[in-house]
Amino acid sequence: MPSPRIDAPAADAPGSVPDDVAARGDLAPDGAPSPAPQRTAWVFWTAFALFAALCVSWALASPIFSVPDESAHAVKAIAQVRGEPIGHAEPGIRNLVVDLPASYAVNPQIMCFVYHPNTPADCGSSLGAPGGTLWSASWVSAYNPIYYYVVGWPSLLLGGSAGIYAMRIASALFGALFFAWAVQAAVASRRARWMPLALSFAALPMVVYLNGAINPNGVEIVAGLAFTVSLLRLLRRFGAEAPESSSAAGLSLPYLWTIVTVSGIVLANARALGPLWVVVLVALCVVATGVRAFLAVFRRRTSYPWLVLLALGGIFSVGWTLVGGSLSSQAEKGDAPLVGGSFLSGAAYMVRGTPSFLTQALGYFGWFDAPLPGWAFWPAIAALALLGGLAFLSARRRELVTLAVGCAAAFLVPVLVQAYGTHQTGVIWQGRYGLFLYLSVVAVAGWVLGRGGGTRIAFLSVRATWVVVGLLWLFGVVAFVLALRRYVVGESTPITRMLQHAQWQPPLGWMTLVVLFVVLSAGFAAFIGLLARRAAADDLAPRAGDEALAR
Repeated sequence: MPSPRIDAPAADAPGSVPDDVAARGDLAPDGAPSPAPQRTAWVFWTAFALFAALCVSWALASPIFSVPDESAHAVKAIAQVRGEPIGHAEPGIRNLVVDLPASYAVNPQIMCFVYHPNTPADCGSSLGAPGGTLWSASWVSAYNPIYYYVVGWPSLLLGGSAGIYAMRIASALFGALFFAWAVQAAVASRRARWMPLALSFAALPMVVYLNGAINPNGVEIVAGLAFTVSLLRLLRRFGAEAPESSSAAGLSLPYLWTIVTVSGIVLANARALGPLWVVVLVALCVVATGVRAFLAVFRRRTSYPWLVLLALGGIFSVGWTLVGGSLSSQAEKGDAPLVGGSFLSGAAYMVRGTPSFLTQALGYFGWFDAPLPGWAFWPAIAALALLGGLAFLSARRRELVTLAVGCAAAFLVPVLVQAYGTHQTGVIWQGRYGLFLYLSVVAVAGWVLGRGGGTRIAFLSVRATWVVVGLLWLFGVVAFVLALRRYVVGESTPITRMLQHAQWQPPLGWMTLVVLFVVLSAGFAAFIGLLARRAAADDLAPRAGDEALAR
């Protein structure tokens, strides 16, 4: 992992003005140098630790293979790090088969609670127990291998359930890297007072739940967020005069390029449609910052090594998909709704299902067998309404167009992508697939609030951030407890039965995990609030060139 780098201001005598600062007019209105943006190494490591801890809490609270598709992703990772990256065909078995060591022998009974919301998770057998098979069919065997190498290596050291939990923790650390990069890039500049509020949504229950599981969907979400935030910062740098020498962005240009490049490559390779997601997010950022800044990137020779790396990452993803055939198989009629259907039928189905997909993105756990009740969503909906209301009501024409394009993309991209594949796959879209885009649109909303019309309500940023993180803290705790209730005693059982007769216990015990999660999520909320306060303080003494940059 590249170590975080921060451009430090020159060490001059107290009260003196560095020559390069004076030459750029980088002064506050009173003639003194404007204060440097908040240093971000501590931001990176604090964000990394808190996000990873939240993900690990969910990793421990979720029974083995209770996360969507985790059984398929886990056996692929276990086999891949042992030299079987794709798997092999076996007569009479539809999906490719991978071989497993004895410590990971699979017994179907291990998932006895799946699709049965009133069945606690204590009914299954242990992974690696006698009677399991030393092979498993996986419908993700041909998926891009990068993620599985990152999370699969702990299985070489540990076996059984311990190995699965260790792989989950590896996935949580991988995702935490990109979240920390997103936060670091977001606050390493002036006009960032609204960005902490926007990034607080990255700790939504479904995001940390998926990052604490063996599923590339989790890292796809946070890599997309890091790519969006860092690309916005990068384009703003290139939209300014003499961007290479500017200290206003807080991060060195090579470090900022590193975040853009690594997060873009991981996003492109997380799943088969990754290259398309990169293009969509680039377009969204260009709308937000303007075409001129985008074109300026290509006028500097120092950009091309990074652009080549990004292109190679995309080419590898496309090539692997074409060779592996992960998008080429024809689904059977019973696999999904509308298999063999038309583009229009798929689009109509997606439009009708959009409210359900949004609900799924907020909190729909397990294999669609652990949904949250409707009342539990209200804190999250209130938080989103507050951010969206502030952004739209304060926006001027340019910002309003950016917000409208972002919302249209969040609605239309899933509709069009799924409608195109309806004939082959049927409708297989789930709300969690769009989380990378939803969070990126929220980040863009925070971005536009920091410029243009949003500056008129800048005085509200800290108070609004505390309100939002409080609502999201409440939502996260409720979701954590209710999801645990589903596995400890069953969904329809009164929650008080968890105290009296817990039938399944996660590692450390469910009460210990709840206390830890409450404390950790409160720490996360406090961290976001502190970032908002510091960002507001940094924004009190704007540079002379900020208005030009904002335009």
